[in-house]
Amino acid sequence: MQTSVVTEVFLPIALGVIMLGLGLSLTLADFRRVAQFPRAALVGLGCQTLLMPLICYGIASGFGLPPQLAVGLMLLAASPGGATANLFSHLAKGDVALNVSLTAVNSVLSLFTLPLIVNLSLSHFMGEERAIPLQFAKILQVFAIVLVPISLGMMVRAKKPALADGLDRPVRIISALFLVLVVLAATFKEREQLVTYFQSVGLAALAFNLASMAVGFVVPMLLRIDRKQAVAIAMEVGIHNGTLAIAIASSPRLLNDSVMAIPAAIYSVIMFFTAGVFGALVARRQAAGAAAVSTR
Repeated sequence: MQTSVVTEVFLPIALGVIMLGLGLSLTLADFRRVAQFPRAALVGLGCQTLLMPLICYGIASGFGLPPQLAVGLMLLAASPGGATANLFSHLAKGDVALNVSLTAVNSVLSLFTLPLIVNLSLSHFMGEERAIPLQFAKILQVFAIVLVPISLGMMVRAKKPALADGLDRPVRIISALFLVLVVLAATFKEREQLVTYFQSVGLAALAFNLASMAVGFVVPMLLRIDRKQAVAIAMEVGIHNGTLAIAIASSPRLLNDSVMAIPAAIYSVIMFFTAGVFGALVARRQAAGAAAVSTR
């Protein structure tokens, strides 16, 4: 009964609040802003939607993850970034406007790419019988769960910006609490196997996180993208929306598999430390560079 309440009531509400919070921070101008720096945006989206799922597949296969954990890691790779990426980008002196734009565009793209990647992963790692057909009704269901609250949040931002500003902080706090509670709910059922799961997927999650940060920073720099934009892309690619991945894995209306939520739960803990270290190193190097220029 308790599990039913968590999965049937709590998780949909959690998803709704998370998506509402994302919508409160977005405007149509965020989408239009992509046109101001299309090259950086395209590089960021390419890293996030094309490169990282391929790299994640290589990591899941290379580490020999059990099928459910492999699918869970692929689900995480298919999930977009979130507000946390914007915060870390700001602390690391990245281009936060680019972060917001990438989050906005990728959140819409993920409505199509996420079911596709998850279906391919289910088919490959768990066999054809576990694959979920990409039915139009399933896409509409994802739209209803994700896009409706985002649109509602954007509407509040457009009509009553002061109210949106006032709600932003409480909703972010509630979303952070939901992250903790959803992680606990997802792991409680598998608590006896949690140490085993951490041993099985912990190193793979760390490898994927480090690869995400590295790809998000190195690829833009190699393509001569502005350094601040490269920092923003690294944060966007490296900080996935773990709460969304956990909710999708655990929800009976979607994957209904708590084991698949384990990689996202572990990754959500790891990414705070790696993003913090990366942000501190980048900010320190940028400050040192600025000091060197001022003394010339």
